[in-house]
Amino acid sequence: MAQTTYDNATLHLSFSRWEAFMVRRTAMEVPISAITGVEVLPGWTSEILGIRSGMVISGFLKVGTFRHPRGIKRLVVMKRGHPVLRVALGGPGVEFDELLLSSPEAYTLADGLRSAGVR
Repeated sequence: MAQTTYDNATLHLSFSRWEAFMVRRTAMEVPISAITGVEVLPGWTSEILGIRSGMVISGFLKVGTFRHPRGIKRLVVMKRGHPVLRVALGGPGVEFDELLLSSPEAYTLADGLRSAGVR
């Protein structure tokens, strides 16, 4: 699972070697100012994510980028059995509309991001 940390200005993501291959990057930084919302899903989301570039093991793992027919572009690193941090993004120069990240610390991360001023 992607390692997710934050400070007052930036959300930092670091991907394992095989995740990096699927998401086409080893790391990613998102300015806190580009985060328009954050929520935690208690577990796996079965919503339709769209056309993928990456890997899906049905019901267990989704890693890659997904583009929904409505135009929503997501970076996804989800594994069944863990809460999912949903991060909505917006603003100029933002590559993705949403991040879906499984993490045992999803609730703590969401609370921290909200404390940093994210809704």
